[in-house]
Amino acid sequence: MTEKPSVLFVCVHNAGRSQMAAAWLAELAGDRIEVRSAGSAPADQVNPAAVEVMREVGIDIAAQTPKILTVDAVKASDVCITMGCGDTCPVFPGKRYLDWTLDDPAGQGIEAVRPLRDEIKRRVENLIAEIAPEATA
Repeated sequence: MTEKPSVLFVCVHNAGRSQMAAAWLAELAGDRIEVRSAGSAPADQVNPAAVEVMREVGIDIAAQTPKILTVDAVKASDVCITMGCGDTCPVFPGKRYLDWTLDDPAGQGIEAVRPLRDEIKRRVENLIAEIAPEATA
């Protein structure tokens, strides 16, 4: 891993799970970890329910835009975390790959997306403690 670890979150649409995870990591780790997110088939916009539940905890992701997953993004990342995109993430030696099984918030209401937001936060906190423990202080 490089001096400053880099994490890439990938989900199908890059509109919900990966956007929330990237926002949590940026919020909780600050500039100690480089954060990216992408999707195998990006949506036109970030899921409004994801925007709303993140706004409830003081994190604004409304200006984010879904991005296409590229080989370069994977190459530039130390840790690649997939969330339901299956085998679409290219695999390179020396990278760490994790698959977080999380429900897709697409088409779900705010009540259903809140627990997902909280579970993503818990996983991100564990990730930070593992790859950049000083960032949690």
